[in-house]
Amino acid sequence: MTDMGREVAEIKARLERIESRLGFLFRRLMITEEDAPAGKASPAVLELAARGDKIAAIRAFVGETGASLKDAKNFIEALDIGIKS
Repeated sequence: MTDMGREVAEIKARLERIESRLGFLFRRLMITEEDAPAGKASPAVLELAARGDKIAAIRAFVGETGASLKDAKNFIEALDIGIKS
């Protein structure tokens, strides 16, 4: 196996461990996949955040994902792309 192939295999193994741990946490906290806020923002949300329109980005994220305001705020702030506090 080449160095790159070995590295890909190690990354896949790490990802499987992370997914396993995340699944454990979801079960332990009794969170379903539907209850968890989406971890991916649409291009429209990203554009609003990039323009610095934090409130509109949060509102759009809530509308798209059904996330709570707190989760949406935390998600948008974590993007850290041109948002002015």
